[in-house]
Parts: sequence; structure tokens; C-alpha cells
Amino acid sequence: MSTKRVLVAYGTKHGATAGIAERIGKTLREDGLDAVVLPADDVHDVRAYDAVVLGGSLYAGHWSSKAKHCAERNAESLRHRPVWMFSSGPLDRSAEERDIPPVSGVAREMQLIGAREHMTFGGSITAHTPGFLAKALLHEGRGGDFRDPERIQNWAHHISAELAA
Repeated sequence: MSTKRVLVAYGTKHGATAGIAERIGKTLREDGLDAVVLPADDVHDVRAYDAVVLGGSLYAGHWSSKAKHCAERNAESLRHRPVWMFSSGPLDRSAEERDIPPVSGVAREMQLIGAREHMTFGGSITAHTPGFLAKALLHEGRGGDFRDPERIQNWAHHISAELAA
């Protein structure tokens, strides 16, 4: 039996979501899967993969247009393989404290492609995050890195287990 190939694609603006995608990919590889991590803009055909994890950053309640366009561009192929989706965004610990449902735009994409599951992870705005809004949020004391590495790993292990079943 050959190793399952899993694509982990992400849409990000400043890199925090890429970090989540990389951790998912690393965990899937540790679990024995052949995981490839790519920016959503670079994904034009998912047929070479047995499963897909697609994530995007959230800004003002909207999912990354890069991730959204990736889902729409590959919708027909995605409907024929297991897909998991994630969002990165809350700038607090709320994603660790309770399940946060997908925003309406993500829920529509999930329905379009028949995604199995969605997970929301905390986001990150630090002194290294570019942009006026990031600087303003930091100035207001609302910055920080709220990505929970253990929670991300546990979700990736869950995906591995589902693919092994």
C-alpha cells in the first residue's frame, strides 16, 4: 500500500497562517503521510493528492481570498477526496476555549467542496507583522501570538487517524 499524499494549502497575508500550515504538514509527515505544504495561489490542480487540508487567515470576518479562490478553482476535484479546512484569526485565546464555527464564507466553501471538518486557530500579530492595522492593534495592546502548537498538532494527528481508518 502506498503512502497517502496530502496537500496542505494556505492563504495568508503576513505569514501566521503559513506557520499553522507548516506545523500541520510536519505533523502529518511525522505520522507517516507524504505531506506537501504550498501557498494556495500556487495550487492549480489537486488531483495528485489523496486528501487536502486548506486554510486561510481571517480578516474582519472574511476568509483569505487566496484560500477561497483555491477552493473554487479546484472545487470539482476537491469534491472527490477528503478535505479539511481551517481558519486563523482570533487575536485572543477564544479558539482554545471553545469551538469557533466557520465564518459564513468558509461555510459556503465547505458546502461547495464537501469538506469534512473545519477548525479555527488563534492568529498572530507581533512586532514583525507589517502594516498600519497591525501596528495599531499592537499599540492598543491587542497583539500577540495566539497560535496553539499543541492544538494544531492534535488536529493534524486527528486528520492522520481519519486517513488511516
